[in-house]
Amino acid sequence: MKQYNESILVKEKKFSNKELIKAVEHLRDNDKKLAQVIEKVGRCTLKPKTKPFESLIDAIISQQLSMFAAEAIFNRFVEFFHPKSFPEPIDIIKADTEELRKIGISYAKIRSIKDLSEKVLSGQIHLDKIQNLNDEEIISELIKVKGIGRWTAHMFLIFSLGRLNVLPTEDLGIRKGIKKLYGLKNLPDEKKVKEIALKNNWNPYCSIASWYIWRSLEL
Repeated sequence: MKQYNESILVKEKKFSNKELIKAVEHLRDNDKKLAQVIEKVGRCTLKPKTKPFESLIDAIISQQLSMFAAEAIFNRFVEFFHPKSFPEPIDIIKADTEELRKIGISYAKIRSIKDLSEKVLSGQIHLDKIQNLNDEEIISELIKVKGIGRWTAHMFLIFSLGRLNVLPTEDLGIRKGIKKLYGLKNLPDEKKVKEIALKNNWNPYCSIASWYIWRSLEL
């Protein structure tokens, strides 16, 4: 297996102030409900992470967990290997499964993390080139990994690659936020989430709209 170095994959990707201002103005002008959230929350502070491998591990650990639980387990994961640097794929592959289980990661997620590490190290997945693909191509690439589905891929697109127009239709927080904000009787399914986004003209800033929906749950 070849040696993998996360540092060569780090490419700064930030939403420019101009992009964010344009996105917020668009959403405010087209969606009265979201405009109320924007008024209370203020400017969008979404900042994509710059290390794809680390971001994907974080997304896998975060599956079906609260933000606080996910953060605690992720920090223990990093501490398990080395508190000052993120582990290389080879370190994760060699790590004892039972020891990882003790820090709170499920067996299914351990299998997923190890499978991702193996595929990155073997070159089956090229994270250094993935940013050159479109959203659907990236999703198709990532779901080759055991345990990675569209939700994890959507989180990666938003929080690592900084894609502006991603709608995470399967996310429970998005569904709860939409139910609350738009006064729905039931949790919306994927079709209903898309209908809300279309009706309120979130395109081409669905990622920013989603960020405000998540924030609305904190109000």
